[in-house]
Amino acid sequence: MKSDARMTAVKGSAEPPRNSHKIDEDPQAAWQLFNANWLIIAVMGSLLALGLTSTNLRLEPIAFGTTLAIAAALLAVSYHHRLTRGDRTDPKLFFSLGTIGQVILTCAIVGPLSYVAGAIGYPLQDQALLSVDRALGLDPEPIVRYVNDHPWLAIILSRAFGLIKWPLLGIPIVLVLTARYARLQLFMLAMSVALAVAIAISVFVPAIGTYYGLQLPPARYPNIDTSVYAGQLRDILALRDGSLRELGLFKLAGIVSFPSFHAASAVLYMWALWPVRAVGGIAATINILMMAATPVIGAHYLIDLVGGILLAVASILAATSYLKWLKRTQRTSAASAPDWPQKLVNCANGSQTLLP
Repeated sequence: MKSDARMTAVKGSAEPPRNSHKIDEDPQAAWQLFNANWLIIAVMGSLLALGLTSTNLRLEPIAFGTTLAIAAALLAVSYHHRLTRGDRTDPKLFFSLGTIGQVILTCAIVGPLSYVAGAIGYPLQDQALLSVDRALGLDPEPIVRYVNDHPWLAIILSRAFGLIKWPLLGIPIVLVLTARYARLQLFMLAMSVALAVAIAISVFVPAIGTYYGLQLPPARYPNIDTSVYAGQLRDILALRDGSLRELGLFKLAGIVSFPSFHAASAVLYMWALWPVRAVGGIAATINILMMAATPVIGAHYLIDLVGGILLAVASILAATSYLKWLKRTQRTSAASAPDWPQKLVNCANGSQTLLP
């Protein structure tokens, strides 16, 4: 693909200003991170294909195929632009369409993959997670009861919980418009790592949710929207008894309890948008609300939130460490490169001899 030469062209088209967020604006670093994310997507896609062949699960073809087609179209446009425009490549166009394409493709994979993980059927860990909460003095029942007694708070939390989807499209647009190309790709890489790790952990720590662990009927809390929990309960039990076989992409519930990806995504979203003036503070407020909604609307144990927060922090550190390693490797390679080509040039124009 001649990626190095092409990306040099991209870099030249959007040289970062001095004394500004240089790493964030570096298209070369962004390109390397963009490529690295393909490895995680490929691994998760391969695991999904392997899981579907080894279980009785199958994907509903129309929804999944349509989603893949949309992602493929966005990626095709972005790669075509990069390959045909050469020196005139627009990094805003490439990274916006390319990243949104990767986001859509990732979401299409991780939803069904979480069901494949749930179908493995390890013993439910609701009582263990509830015991951890109580050992930490964080019993979820009083929290649910308090929210139910304040209907206005229940409405706010219900709306906040559903905000997990919109930043997946909003963050690429905001960060590209502010020329934070590398930060966008760091976010995307960290999110992919967090998703992969969360699904892997959920194989061994499956759980349904707080209402199930507390043996409380959701009808006891009429002011709380428990539809999310109802979907979790329905699909997890159906997976475990084998009655759920076809996975409709747009009908999947969030069945990963520990660690909470709502909590992880809230941290990732806040981190991604924090440097953007006038947006970072708003994003932090919204995502803190989304995180607060997770134990009540998402029926997550409080230890789920702790696990999600730690997972997000670890994923961000992993992504940023990878970028530092890339840059260190490049500096080392540049320092160790032979200088004889330049000596030949100098010798040809008479400014230097080849002899010491």
